[in-house]
Amino acid sequence: MFALKTTLAGALLAICVGLQAQNQTAASSSVHGAAKNSKTRAKTQEQILLEQLSDKFQKLDDLSRKYEDLQQKYDDLEKRMTARDAELEEAHKSAAAAQADAADAKQKLEAEQQVMGPNAAAVTTLQSEVASLRSSSSDLSSRVETTEQEARKLENPSAIHFMGVNLIPGGFIAAETVDRQRAIGGDVNTQFSGIPFTGQTANELSEFNASGRQSRISLLSEGKMPAAVLRAYFESDFLSAGTTSNDNQSNSYTLRLRQAWAQAVLNNRWTLTGGQMWSLATEYRHGLDNNSEAIPLTIDAQYNVGFTWERQYGFRAVKAIGNRLWIAGAVEESQTLNIGGHNLPTIAYQQAGNAGGLYNPTANYSYNYAPDLIAKAAFETGWGHFEVFGVGRFFRDRVFPNGPAPSGASQPTTTSAAGAFTSKTAGGGAGVNARVSLLARSIDLGAHVLAGNGIGRYSTTLLPDATAHPDGSLELLVGGSALGSLEWHATPRFDLYSYYGGEYAKRAWYNTGYTNTTAGPTYGEPILSGYGAPTNIVSGCEVEVLPVTSPNGGGNVPGSASNCNADTRNFQEGTVGYWFRFYRGVHGALQQGIQYSYAERRTWTGIGDPAAGLTNSPKAIDNMWFTSFRYYLPQPRPSTESDAK
Repeated sequence: MFALKTTLAGALLAICVGLQAQNQTAASSSVHGAAKNSKTRAKTQEQILLEQLSDKFQKLDDLSRKYEDLQQKYDDLEKRMTARDAELEEAHKSAAAAQADAADAKQKLEAEQQVMGPNAAAVTTLQSEVASLRSSSSDLSSRVETTEQEARKLENPSAIHFMGVNLIPGGFIAAETVDRQRAIGGDVNTQFSGIPFTGQTANELSEFNASGRQSRISLLSEGKMPAAVLRAYFESDFLSAGTTSNDNQSNSYTLRLRQAWAQAVLNNRWTLTGGQMWSLATEYRHGLDNNSEAIPLTIDAQYNVGFTWERQYGFRAVKAIGNRLWIAGAVEESQTLNIGGHNLPTIAYQQAGNAGGLYNPTANYSYNYAPDLIAKAAFETGWGHFEVFGVGRFFRDRVFPNGPAPSGASQPTTTSAAGAFTSKTAGGGAGVNARVSLLARSIDLGAHVLAGNGIGRYSTTLLPDATAHPDGSLELLVGGSALGSLEWHATPRFDLYSYYGGEYAKRAWYNTGYTNTTAGPTYGEPILSGYGAPTNIVSGCEVEVLPVTSPNGGGNVPGSASNCNADTRNFQEGTVGYWFRFYRGVHGALQQGIQYSYAERRTWTGIGDPAAGLTNSPKAIDNMWFTSFRYYLPQPRPSTESDAK
């Protein structure tokens, strides 16, 4: 550029010298006089023009130096990230000044072009140089803006970088309440089988409980390798109680494990995951990805009747076929729930936890001989997500044929464990999930069905898996669950939801071969065993009894009803609620919600006392209100819908 400017200046100087020579030839007679007065003569137009051009070139040199200064500052910005804010501001100012000077130079050169006439071509070239300088300044401003965006990412990172992994903390702090019309002695987690029958003491008293125990903490670790992405996830809350936990003063409750799993996502689209996680039987919103489960939006930590779920050990393999189909298989922890029914034979299928084996000594653990097996396929369209799955389960018990006879029958002279044997059986079920999005994904409609035998454990209400034949072998109960859902994401801040679900266990009863010898409504009749037997006495289920001394000390508690052998036929629950977000952004999310639920428990028909107003089929009803106020830690913007949980 400097050579070009020098050439232009020399050319203009030669032109001016030529013009001056022509003037001297035309006025040769006055050369001597003109020479004497040359010191006092005014500058010629050509000299003025040269001086002005010299000034312009000087300004262009200044602009060039400014551009070089800006480039140096940009290089310094890349090297000194910690001091970028002040330097970015200076770069903005310098770039703006350079653009202003370039624009001013262009305007003045255009004016000079009109004056210079024959020199217009040279000025046009110079103008092009100025335009190029202006373009360079504009490009510099763009690069500065890009650097500024990178600085903002450093100020608000989406993850914590530790060695070769990214750590993403998560969770929320919750302040929640529950108000039940009929007391069950529970926090925000509803034990549906604990809803009291009409007439019982707890049925006459409501309960209001409040806590922050559903507050949750989580941590996701992710490391990217050439052939795979490695992940680990941990999640915990405080919905667990230690032996000293109470609501008296300190309200101290223990931390419990919700999820803890490790995962490898391979480039060949296989995903291997192991640890404690949501069961593969649970519905998912996208593919079969962990942390994309379609969990009801309820405040109630037991969710809603009809929802199929477990959080337990599992090892699963998932294969993605294209972008719309996934197939998966899993082995998961097994457990037989309390065998349901009455007048059962003498069997053993569980034991109390061994504290030395790090199990809870106040809980029972079944004798499992095989894990639960689950297989699932998921398919997606542009408007819906659909799943089919199957659950395989395995059961066994130890039978003692020489044990005592059923209650009410004549007892044998002696009892013993002689002749004991082991019985095994297997069961399972099949399920379907469907979720359809409407109106630009603002409305989600969902339907879920699971049916089979021995699958009560996978229901929200924990209906029994089995009962027992008179010979001691297990009879798996036929049953299932269903749930319908409607979720309306009215605005980015406001969600409305409603659910209606039910769960069912079919009755299974048998003649034991014994006759009832005890006075009462079934005296002299055959003794029936199993689940939901029509001879079960239920007349005491709706009768209030005197309180008894609490086993925990400190006063009386409601007494247990006598003559109440009702077996549950089904549970039903309807729920409506909303969530409103006051704020959601890089500073986290603040939201509030209210939930109302109506729950109902119905039992199989037994023998009541209708004449006394005591039905043959006792029923329990509860109306529940929940409130929640939560602050969520900020989460990175999801790259896919499956990340938005």
